[in-house]
Amino acid sequence: MIRLYHCADARSFRPLWALEELGLDYDLTVMPFPPRYRAKEYMAVNPLGTIPALADGETLMTESAAIVQYLVTRYGPSPLAVDVADPAYGAWLNWLHFGEATLTFPQTLVLRYRRFEPGKAEVVADDYAKWFLARLRAVDRALQDRDWLCAGRFTAADISVGYALLLAGQLGLDAEFTPAVAAHWGRLQARPGFQAAKASQARHAPAGSETFAS
Repeated sequence: MIRLYHCADARSFRPLWALEELGLDYDLTVMPFPPRYRAKEYMAVNPLGTIPALADGETLMTESAAIVQYLVTRYGPSPLAVDVADPAYGAWLNWLHFGEATLTFPQTLVLRYRRFEPGKAEVVADDYAKWFLARLRAVDRALQDRDWLCAGRFTAADISVGYALLLAGQLGLDAEFTPAVAAHWGRLQARPGFQAAKASQARHAPAGSETFAS
């Protein structure tokens, strides 16, 4: 049985969403954020204390975009994956990892200095918010003539970038979305898999817990 260790609306939402889209059975452990301080037993699972962690038999993974790639290829065939022979394969891989490496990285600094350490480095938070929005231009450009990022359909790439859009909403950056990005975010939120992932984390959340960005 696949087990996912998760904090509500943290990076681990990517694999949770993928699991729901794939219709796979899984056990979900929802912990308060940050788990390395508030759920110290988690350190036995992932000594780094970071979220997510996914255990599948002997496999243990801790990188959200890589977990999504693993799930949609290991448990395929799935339209969420793009075959290596498909001309869109390179674009799919690029968008899949762009969502984490390029979009989510500056957001984590906004989160740190606006939510967890307010007043310490507000200028840094503002600068990284601008950096995130500048990087989001690539998403806007890609969506000018299509509904999804690549391959002409919803794929794991949209899950990866979609999480960055979710986090942008948590940070109050969604007001700066272009019309194309806002429309894409609306399509993502309307997906049954997205809604099921949200419902799943709510069902499994410890009493009184909040999203990690709240």
